[in-house]
Amino acid sequence: MALAQPDPAAPVTRPPAGPLTARRGTLATTACMETLQIGYLHAVAAAAGCSLAQPFPDNGIDWHVSHSAPGHEADDEVTIKVQLKSTYQLAPRLPGPPGRATPRTFGFTLDNAHLVKLARTPVSVHKILVVMIVPRAPEDWLRAGHDHLALRHCCYWTNLAGHPVTGRSRTTVRIPTSRVFDDRALCEIMTRVGAGGRP
Repeated sequence: MALAQPDPAAPVTRPPAGPLTARRGTLATTACMETLQIGYLHAVAAAAGCSLAQPFPDNGIDWHVSHSAPGHEADDEVTIKVQLKSTYQLAPRLPGPPGRATPRTFGFTLDNAHLVKLARTPVSVHKILVVMIVPRAPEDWLRAGHDHLALRHCCYWTNLAGHPVTGRSRTTVRIPTSRVFDDRALCEIMTRVGAGGRP
């Protein structure tokens, strides 16, 4: 018995359009958040013309970011150390309605041992903390179109040099919402460090 073959001239029928639910992997959300923020850092570094290196083994610092430019005073290349963190427990710092100011800082809690490493001063290589606020649901993390790839929400940065330890085992630090971490901010950080200053 021969099997019926499809007619190549027949119109193709498709299921009715409807919302699609992507079948996501079972990797832990925190691991996915780490991957997302690394992608964010790579995009910022690429747009700023910086190179990245990952220390191995990791000794409490995630990345070294280097920037070459003729204007740097001490050397033609300067490097900073970057510690990445992310959270979905905070709301994005979006502008409020007219007459209502955007919060100037948000709190982020670090283990004291980690804070001591980031707060050490003086240092030969400056360190910054970069905190990414992400939506709780992974399906809300990014949107792609023909002319863009948008990551939500964004990263903020701060220099914790000299910050005191105030908690018993953990300390809450304040991250300025004015310090959005993007390519322009990274170039400005590198320019200040290249001139002998702090980030």
